[in-house]
Amino acid sequence: MQSPPLKITFLGTGTSTGVPMIACGCEVCTSTDKKDKRLRSSILVQSSTTAFVVDTTPDFRYQMLRQQVKQLDAVLFTHPHKDHIAGLDDVKAFSFFSGKAMEVYANTLTAEALKREFAYIFADKKYPGIPEINLNTIDTTPFIIGDIPVIPILVWHLKMPVFGFRFGKFTYITDANRIEPNEKEKIKGSEILVVNALRQKAHISHFTLDEAIELVKELNVPQAYFTHVSHQLGMHADVNKELPAGMQLAYDGLTLSVT
Repeated sequence: MQSPPLKITFLGTGTSTGVPMIACGCEVCTSTDKKDKRLRSSILVQSSTTAFVVDTTPDFRYQMLRQQVKQLDAVLFTHPHKDHIAGLDDVKAFSFFSGKAMEVYANTLTAEALKREFAYIFADKKYPGIPEINLNTIDTTPFIIGDIPVIPILVWHLKMPVFGFRFGKFTYITDANRIEPNEKEKIKGSEILVVNALRQKAHISHFTLDEAIELVKELNVPQAYFTHVSHQLGMHADVNKELPAGMQLAYDGLTLSVT
């Protein structure tokens, strides 16, 4: 199935602490540039009939209000870290107005974490007003949400399996520092690649900016955006000036059209 035209909105582009970081007085955290204000990383994917988010961050409620999202059909999870799942409870608002359970897609590891962290949602005896969730456990087998085909891409966050996702010509990868050759093949042919670039200094489980740049070059993707950025990377405007052609930092509120 061919992907329909998509609108991609960056709901957040920051690492787990967000930017500014609590109690930090560095130049990035005190910057007046709106592009240096980063909520936790997530995207909104929309076709003319279907809408879903990748991850529900601790900022999920505000992200939905800020973008004035009225329809949400599903949630895809990349992995079970708190900065990517903590906002799940707030999907209940969409079910309240739609009258439908929220379709949630996660790998086995993440599904187990959701059941543990949000035990009340999955309890046999449910308290009134809790989110209505239909949990779908996924692997690397492609599937479809509404009219949007989804190709899961297995990447590694040190030793944790994380899912990136390809939607048509667009690929989104966060919280990774290694991708196996067979999974890289799934990315090739993308026209836009979003990948995490935490900082300049080496990190145990995230790509650095240089590593992310090299990945884009290796895969020969013409347009790339870097996300899951920490305050340690530097000022948005300064970093962007130094990036190769076709590459730039993503920022909160950025929208892309994928045809």
